[in-house]
Amino acid sequence: MTIKKRTVMQLADMICGNTPDGRSHEENYFKYRSSMYLTEFFADIETDFQHDGSTRKIWVAETLEKILAEPHSSAHAIPETFARVISRLMEHDDATNESEERTLALADLNRALSREGMEAFYADDRQCYLRNLATNTVLTPSPNPHRPFSTAEMERREKLAEYLDSASEDALIEEVLLPLFRQLGYHRITAAGHKDKSLEYGKDVWMRYTLPSQHLLYFGLQVKKGKLDASGVTKGSNANMAEIYNQALMMLGHEIFDPEIGKRVLVDHAFIVAGGEITKAARNWLGNKLDASKRSQILFMDREDILNLFVVTNLPLPNAAWPSAVPYPAEPPF
Repeated sequence: MTIKKRTVMQLADMICGNTPDGRSHEENYFKYRSSMYLTEFFADIETDFQHDGSTRKIWVAETLEKILAEPHSSAHAIPETFARVISRLMEHDDATNESEERTLALADLNRALSREGMEAFYADDRQCYLRNLATNTVLTPSPNPHRPFSTAEMERREKLAEYLDSASEDALIEEVLLPLFRQLGYHRITAAGHKDKSLEYGKDVWMRYTLPSQHLLYFGLQVKKGKLDASGVTKGSNANMAEIYNQALMMLGHEIFDPEIGKRVLVDHAFIVAGGEITKAARNWLGNKLDASKRSQILFMDREDILNLFVVTNLPLPNAAWPSAVPYPAEPPF
């Protein structure tokens, strides 16, 4: 990730708490940090950088350049340490010459970041994140869906789970899966839509992913709203899995046209996605039906995967996931 020198210097000023040119001390919205507190700042974000007594702004700028040079997984991600820099810089407890909401500090930060095509924002967990202005994707380190969740994240997870209980298959695709896969770095995401079922060839969605080597992988998604089972206990479960099996074969066997490269290509992998649980019996049933070469092309994503990934990527919940406002009565209750 490359950030212009001017922006790095402005970020260094904010971390140091230097007063911007042309402003009074009362118009500085960032906490002043001396040498000791600069070392403490970088220790707080789990690094070993220690101020060496040189000019504070120059030292911080050089440190930020080292952090930005750290590896990151894709163009849609930022180095994990840089994400912690922004989060630590914008902590509410460090509010200076303004309210705890830090709207003025956020405005200063965004004036610097806008030339890089980025914007900082506070999420529901009161932490500060960055997003790409062109794509509106949140710039985060590679998400870890297995990490412990905060209280705010658990609340969002529960709201999304309630939404999935009542959402239709189309709503699951449009409101949840498409934003999720875009945020995860997939692109050219195309939903077939249920009005075009005759041309789907087993795919509800197709998309592609660009590897660091610039090679392209193509994915098809077959989405089902509820639970997938093959135990024989649930009525129609085996018939349901037989349908998934046939659609998976169709997905892997039919070409799709990618207009950006002007070629027809085969799907490399098939995602079987369910808004409910995909049981072990269902996975084994499908694995036993497919030959070895096809089996390695099948990927599963069930309700737990969707919930965890949606939360850790910090995506906004669908509008319908929020409780609707209770209307006022026509007459006063007294």
